[in-house]
Amino acid sequence: MFDDHNKIRNEFPILHQQVHGTPLAYLDNAATTQKPQCVLDEVINWYTRCNSNIHRAVHYLSQQATEKYEHARRTIQQFINAQHTHEIVFTHGTTEAINTIAFSLGETEIQAGDEILVSQIEHHANIVPWQLMAERKNARLKYIPLTTRGELDLTVLDDLLTKKTKIVAINHVSNALGTINPIREIIQKAHQQNIPVLIDAAQSVQHLPIDVQELDCEFLVFSGHKIYGPTGIGVMYGKESWLDRLPPYQSGGDMVDVVTMEKTTFNELPLKFEAGTTNYIGAVGLSRAVEYLNEIGLQNIQSHESRLYKYTMAKLRELENIEIYSNATESTAAISFNFPNAHPSDVGMILDKLGVAVRTGTHCTQPIMQYFNISGSVRASIAVYNNTDDIDQFIDALNRAGFMLQ
Repeated sequence: MFDDHNKIRNEFPILHQQVHGTPLAYLDNAATTQKPQCVLDEVINWYTRCNSNIHRAVHYLSQQATEKYEHARRTIQQFINAQHTHEIVFTHGTTEAINTIAFSLGETEIQAGDEILVSQIEHHANIVPWQLMAERKNARLKYIPLTTRGELDLTVLDDLLTKKTKIVAINHVSNALGTINPIREIIQKAHQQNIPVLIDAAQSVQHLPIDVQELDCEFLVFSGHKIYGPTGIGVMYGKESWLDRLPPYQSGGDMVDVVTMEKTTFNELPLKFEAGTTNYIGAVGLSRAVEYLNEIGLQNIQSHESRLYKYTMAKLRELENIEIYSNATESTAAISFNFPNAHPSDVGMILDKLGVAVRTGTHCTQPIMQYFNISGSVRASIAVYNNTDDIDQFIDALNRAGFMLQ
């Protein structure tokens, strides 16, 4: 399938349009990816042919919907190689998944004086929930620091991991810099002290093959809309022993077993963490997106994006007056940079008029911006459907923007 990249690109209807009279070069994929026609068809088909609430009724439509929903769970289980299907919990996205773990862990596992270890390179979604939990439990949040290359300084990791550390929460790939973090080393060191690890895979699961059993992480989370699926759907993987151990984050319908006027007992996994009517149509759309990626092959996607990333970096380094913040040894997909003395929003608006969609601002990573002493950056991020034409259009637009901003 990957031998004909034009075929892949043609499967994304939104890309075949012009903006401001210019072909669209969409390079804002770290924020959200576009959807292939097969995912759009799957969502429309469910709404028009078998929409009905799941786990609720014995009639035909409900049974069909429930079967599709649970098939989606099995698809995700196989995609990340979880040991059990019930270790896959559907959420609204990465943010809800992290909040679920932070709240539930805080209720039973965190005491005053305990420590939570994250990093300076995290998205706000993997900082703020832990800050709130730490404040609630009178615990302490600690950070693995950043280096000038945009990498984590693991020379201090042994000192940061103590008997008080109750969890390490780390992203696999930085959404702002594209840095691939050495999660295997971090997991190994944490496990030497019996510390569980949460991996934020929101920026890696669409680019790199992931095997949670091989990684041996306790938790892993990601969002559907960043992996060519619908918005409002995400995944929380947790080892069975930990999901059994933690209390539910939300309560309501479908997550209960028996409710009396005096007491409630909870449903079995994974329903214990799926309160109310879930985004069951989003789950099926996500399942189809994963099947689509499997048809292409994650190794093929990784090779294509790696070549395109190197092509982009080489072109960027030929430009004058560009400061690039993505200089890690291991990187993928996302590149952050600035023109000196030019606000990133001004650059982004000029690129937009030239048909190039990039992200500008802090990218929900203000600690990174504070480290580099900048107010924000321009970020270009790559997906499977991008090609060298997109990059050439991007570089040409940057040349024109640099001339205009002199």
